[in-house]
Amino acid sequence: MNVLVWLALGMLAGYLARVIIGRGMGVWWENMLVGALGAVVGGYAAALLGLYPVTGLNLYSLLVAVAGAALLLLIFGFIRRKLS
Repeated sequence: MNVLVWLALGMLAGYLARVIIGRGMGVWWENMLVGALGAVVGGYAAALLGLYPVTGLNLYSLLVAVAGAALLLLIFGFIRRKLS
């Protein structure tokens, strides 16, 4: 999949993940950055679990990206609380 599509999907996923879990990194662009990373993590995890590959801008790809972004937001939030 094109890198720009991954970034766009990830930024949307970061926003949706923040809305779903109720907290984020703080600044909107940090959530979008974590969302983009979460899209990659979610796609990789889906491939490891033997699920369908992420194929583009569709509902399945968005759900995988949101799941990865939510996981990263929770992990980063936990780390931030422990360090402060």
